[in-house]
Amino acid sequence: MSLQRRLQTTFAQLKEKDETALIAFVTAGDPTPEDTIEIVTALAESGVDAVEIGVPFSDPLADGPAIQASSQRALDGGMTVFRTLETVREIRKRNPDLPLILMTYYNPILHYGLARYAQDAKAAGADAHIVTDLTPEEAHEWKALSEQNDLDTVFLLAPTSTEVRMKIVSELSSGFLYCVSRTGVTGANQNVSDELAGVVSRIKAHSALPVCVGFGVSEPSHVATISHYADGVIVGSALVNLIHQHKTDDNLLPLVRDFALSLKAATKKG
Repeated sequence: MSLQRRLQTTFAQLKEKDETALIAFVTAGDPTPEDTIEIVTALAESGVDAVEIGVPFSDPLADGPAIQASSQRALDGGMTVFRTLETVREIRKRNPDLPLILMTYYNPILHYGLARYAQDAKAAGADAHIVTDLTPEEAHEWKALSEQNDLDTVFLLAPTSTEVRMKIVSELSSGFLYCVSRTGVTGANQNVSDELAGVVSRIKAHSALPVCVGFGVSEPSHVATISHYADGVIVGSALVNLIHQHKTDDNLLPLVRDFALSLKAATKKG
């Protein structure tokens, strides 16, 4: 499957099967780069349709306590942007058809060098990027570099986004649209907002791109609810917590697989 087609092919195949995409988030290098490679491979083997790989950063303002702590642990372990891309390269070797989305902040890639980073991310096997704190209005240079390197650029929308904002973001995004389930930071949540279906419907009125929902999705019941109206569901903090709690256990990978299987089962609408 070609680099720029993995995401599109995956969403098309899932639509034919009447399934919602399950996208998992892990932080590169937490607990170690080698563990990240094994964890992502276990997720893919358990039915996860795409994986977001977080680039560790010292000031992740959009992330809640779980992912902030995970990012700091990875940095303390010596993780860098370069090592993150090397980890992605190894993941790609093991998982040739798995869509890989790098989730980062602007500062690390600016420091690395935008053009160099886009080229190296493509060479490593990434399919798309979410640059959390980069607004569409400020993204022209990054967007151009991404397009030159066959990388999709995913922007975020929130329940508070206006129709004008939705139109702008929809026009500039590629791959899919990321709908934040609530305002604030990432983190496991107890319930899915009753208003979320309406938000997704409003976004879909502006774009034919798949709409994926993240922030606060932590259990199969959340996935099942969101699967009724979204094209994808993103699970992050709950998985990051599971990995941290069992990082020294021999059964870490079986636990990751079981969690992924339970979430994936909830994406099947039939």
